[in-house]
Amino acid sequence: MKLHELRDNPGAAKKRMRIGRGPGSGKGKTGGRGIKGQKSRSGVAINGYEGGQMPLYQRLPKRGFNKPNQKKFAVVNLGLIQKFVEAGKIDASAAVTEDALVASGLVRRKLDGIRVLAKGDFSAKLNIEVTGASKAAVEAVEKAGGSLKVTIAAAAE
Repeated sequence: MKLHELRDNPGAAKKRMRIGRGPGSGKGKTGGRGIKGQKSRSGVAINGYEGGQMPLYQRLPKRGFNKPNQKKFAVVNLGLIQKFVEAGKIDASAAVTEDALVASGLVRRKLDGIRVLAKGDFSAKLNIEVTGASKAAVEAVEKAGGSLKVTIAAAAE
């Protein structure tokens, strides 16, 4: 078999139906939309409409509440901070601020602040200043000989 002899299996590649291309095409004139009515017109979207019956999304009970002014924090795990320190992307001698975390590429953007969580192994002696931290993260940093300072004033702005 040569390259020019390669073919699809018979019936494997079916040509698409070209709609609205004359009466001989089998899908001409109305183009498969039928005659008259809302759905035969252009610019109609009736998603979720159930013909006058109460739609499903209205029949189901509503639960919960989304706070409109909710704070959104960028989340960082201690294990990742440790990796970045070992890779030399974060300066361990200086204080690790939110700006330093963004500059290192560990966090894309600060959002309403950065929150540190305790996932992963942490052994670097760092002074970290962030908007939020879990209790376990604070304990892990202090156990490694560093300090984790939580600044709430910056988040209130």
